[in-house]
Amino acid sequence: MKKFVNDFKAFISKGNVVDMAIGVIIGGAFGSIVTSLVNDIMMPIFGKLTGGNDFSQMFYALDGKDYPNLAAAKEATATFAYGSFIQNVVNFLIISFVIFVIISQIAKFKSKIKKPTDEKVTSKICPYCKSEINIEATRCPHCTSELNESIK
Repeated sequence: MKKFVNDFKAFISKGNVVDMAIGVIIGGAFGSIVTSLVNDIMMPIFGKLTGGNDFSQMFYALDGKDYPNLAAAKEATATFAYGSFIQNVVNFLIISFVIFVIISQIAKFKSKIKKPTDEKVTSKICPYCKSEINIEATRCPHCTSELNESIK
């Protein structure tokens, strides 16, 4: 049990877990902002463009009767609230688009950061005097030892 607790502490203290927790919190806050954008700004505009429709009040009562609003219909019978579904689809599309833009910008930023290039090896260490010598040397200029080809 003690090993389990220690392993759990090590897992929790890693940076990735903390980063993920922060991302979830920020994502929740971002989700509420996007929901407000969709419900309070975009859907009224879409409603105006479609002839004054209020998408939040678009529903079909499954008993076939007419009701003045969604709340009254839900109280009386089961409803098919397709207006709420449309709002959620728009919400999802906006969040997906924003995430796509953010990830593509991160990818561009990462591609601009130059990766360290492997430099060509130009020297080796003499096995006798431990001095640094040219990679192509067949004799050490410091101790004059003859070098065989297997030393690199």
